Amino acid sequence: QVQLEESGGGLVQAGGSLRLSCAASGRAFSSYVMAWFRQAPGKEREFVAAINRSGGSTAYADSVKGRFTISRDNAKNTVYLQMNSLKPEDTAVYYCAAALIGTLSTREYRYGYWGQGTQVTVSS
Repeated sequence: QVQLEESGGGLVQAGGSLRLSCAASGRAFSSYVMAWFRQAPGKEREFVAAINRSGGSTAYADSVKGRFTISRDNAKNTVYLQMNSLKPEDTAVYYCAAALIGTLSTREYRYGYWGQGTQVTVSS
């Protein structure tokens, strides 16, 4: 079991940057594939980015590729999402998720552990 808690959300102007953090409990953080999903008002939750156990492989949604960077620090039990060049369409609640799987996945159902979410609002 792992508990996840996101932080770092807030209000930012279009073109600005934010860095989200997800702090995980326990000692087995490095065993989990980690990911970020987001859910905008009235929309389905969608995949944003994922990172493998070692941090050597990443995957991104096309909508954020080149703007967002996922990273992890296993010594700190933390995964990050650096968000640059933010757009109003990035406005959403961002969720951190963890999965005991061997490879990266963009599928929500593969992730068994979820944080409570942090709000990101990008003004135009």
